[in-house]
Amino acid sequence: MHLILQASGEDAAVVSHLLAKNPNNIYDRTDKGVRVRMVYTRATSSETEVLIHAEPDPVDLVRGSPDGYDITQYINDREFVTSSLFCSYIRSALGTALNGKPKEEYTKWVEHPFDLQLSFGPVASDLPDRVVEELFSHLGYAVTLEREELSYSFDLKKRSSVRRIILRGQETVQNALRQLFLLIPVLDNYKHYFISEDEIDKIKRYGDGWLETHPHKELIVKRTLRFAELIRKYESKEGRLSISDNKPLSAEDVENDRNELAERSNEASTEASTDDVLTDDLNELRYRAITEVVARLPHRQRIVDMGAGEGKLSARLATIAGVESILAVEPSGQSRLRAMERFAKLEGRHGVFAMPEPIIGSLFYFDEQMQHQDVMILCEVIEHIEAYRLDGIMNTLLQEYQPEVLIVTTPNKEYNDVYAMEQESFRHHDHRFEWTRAELAERCVEWSAGTNYTYTIQGIGEQVEGYGQPTQMIIFGRREEGHQQ
Repeated sequence: MHLILQASGEDAAVVSHLLAKNPNNIYDRTDKGVRVRMVYTRATSSETEVLIHAEPDPVDLVRGSPDGYDITQYINDREFVTSSLFCSYIRSALGTALNGKPKEEYTKWVEHPFDLQLSFGPVASDLPDRVVEELFSHLGYAVTLEREELSYSFDLKKRSSVRRIILRGQETVQNALRQLFLLIPVLDNYKHYFISEDEIDKIKRYGDGWLETHPHKELIVKRTLRFAELIRKYESKEGRLSISDNKPLSAEDVENDRNELAERSNEASTEASTDDVLTDDLNELRYRAITEVVARLPHRQRIVDMGAGEGKLSARLATIAGVESILAVEPSGQSRLRAMERFAKLEGRHGVFAMPEPIIGSLFYFDEQMQHQDVMILCEVIEHIEAYRLDGIMNTLLQEYQPEVLIVTTPNKEYNDVYAMEQESFRHHDHRFEWTRAELAERCVEWSAGTNYTYTIQGIGEQVEGYGQPTQMIIFGRREEGHQQ
């Protein structure tokens, strides 16, 4: 992960004084397992070029975290991409420039615009090229995006989401760095730290002089603050409610709010200001819809909750009369531990008919104990799987496992417009695809062909004309006579 800052023109040599780093010396510091280096690759009276490079220890990135011993935590791009981590690593090295506090004789140059070129990356962003370009072009930069064409032997995707970004324009060194420190985390949409009200102050400090008039201010604020509660506080301080007022929150916004509120307080109740956020919790609506379907089934004794996560749905299923066993299948060790804690609280509780059993499992390998169950559920699971692998998985489910009923939920892509989401963006960073209602219906025809299953599709959540409902639920029912829909 790196940033290259280039200045050209008659006064370019002054930039080294604004950065407070001698061109004849190499800045090389290691702190908390991260090595940060600043090297001047060019330093003349008319041209200055400095490379800022951060090299974290990949093991230290997860050591001590709650999921640190889960092997999947080590498989990520955080060691390489330019994100909020990178900004935090280099902030100390660039403190003088960010604060605009060079030696007194160079103070007058803090407000001086230089001919700058800023190159940074790689950036892993879910934003389309158009939006990435507009984030910087509206600040006066000419924007160049560089990305690699991919050559997979299977149909995954043709272009990488990872890009290197080059900006050219006239700007002060302080403003240029402040813009990057605010916008790089917006691009990557990843925060490695607890998001608190300090982020509001950072927006006001780093966005001073340019954010107020930026056409993508709403997007910047939303992806910086994440949580509706903080967004409302920011708007309140600004003296208006312009960003989220009268706009529905996305499913991930609601889930993020719920998670943060849980982290902030273990009290039984929350402030009234958060009640409206939790009312439309899509997870709650999904769990309710699934349990209502299961409760009506004539055969519901044996249930498999595939991709059970922390066991929230499995715990709900345990309260359905007639249920005798629930296999809560999950590959993540940390999630299974949390599920075990959740299930332990069910013991002895009135109205619990079956204790869920957390087991290791995955859709990617066959497990005979899941064959011929009464109900199998995949709640918000398939969109986390590469689309090219789904046909094989559905074949295993319908031809090998053969449950009496298979229930699958997945997002409705059309509804993303209701959430005012950017085109081509997904509701969650780990989604591999999201389908429209027509696309899902087409796949269901293919999956059920040649099987003894029929299916119905229904929506979950608030209905909006022309867009349907936020979640799609498919119910496959086994028909021995081989009748197909």
